[in-house]
Amino acid sequence: MRRQTLIAVGVAIILGLFAVLLANSYLTGRERQLANSPEGMTRVAVAALPLSFGAEVTPDKVRFVNYPATSLPPGTFKTLAELLPEGKKRVALRPILPNQPLLAADLSGEGQNASIAALLPDGMRAATVSINDVSGVAGFVKPNDTVDVLITRQPIGADGAAQGQQVTDVLLQNIRVIAMDQAAASNGQPVVSRTATLELTPLDAQKVALGQQLGQLSLVLRKPGAEQNIPNVETVSLDDLRYSYYGSLPPKAGAQPPSAAAAPPAARPARIARIVQQRRPSPRPAAVVVPQRSTSTVVVTRGTQNSSYEVGEYDR
Repeated sequence: MRRQTLIAVGVAIILGLFAVLLANSYLTGRERQLANSPEGMTRVAVAALPLSFGAEVTPDKVRFVNYPATSLPPGTFKTLAELLPEGKKRVALRPILPNQPLLAADLSGEGQNASIAALLPDGMRAATVSINDVSGVAGFVKPNDTVDVLITRQPIGADGAAQGQQVTDVLLQNIRVIAMDQAAASNGQPVVSRTATLELTPLDAQKVALGQQLGQLSLVLRKPGAEQNIPNVETVSLDDLRYSYYGSLPPKAGAQPPSAAAAPPAARPARIARIVQQRRPSPRPAAVVVPQRSTSTVVVTRGTQNSSYEVGEYDR
């Protein structure tokens, strides 16, 4: 009995020593790993998969990586419990790429759904304009693009009635597009939309609302990063579409149009072609045909002398 007890105690001691060795090896490796990692690094949550607008953030779509503490953007999450507390869901408010840090500004609140209002900066408003395949640049305008807004209208007189020919003005410049129709994210394919939601100041939102009542609004797509606005924009009218002096080509540099007071050139005498009918020669009088007289010869013999006489007779 004592022998079995000693054997059991010996096995327990051996297992204990083995466990101590394993724990020591793990702790030593962990210390080495921490020693080899760069100093000043912090583990933050990043996207493991691409997240589109409205996509729910789940634990399988999140992973943690080391990030420089000195360059840490505000709103990062350092633990999964901090990102998804008590199982409450979060959704993406804008497209997020893989390995991009998950920030509080890019995600909805705890348990909230995606909302366009969360994408608006402070002091900005969202206004929607009606467009079609032409005024919407054939579907090539995407969320987060910048556009200019044009208005085509008829001038309003002092009496409030429309007068004159139509004109086109630049209403707004460098306006960010929040969404097309009801989609705040783009899949890269051109889609013809009927509405565009723009990020505007309160005053610009008033201009857009009034402009839709007075005329037709059109969007003009801008190059990404081209934030320089045109300080003095001109109104384009029907007269700007004509090149009466220069023909169908735009005027060359330095070309001067003729003065309005210049006298018009003298008109050339018109050449009138007269059609003269050639006279026919008057008909000559027909020649009078005189019928020839038929004659007969009569020979008269007197002795030895013969005499010939012609006896004439007219034909009847």
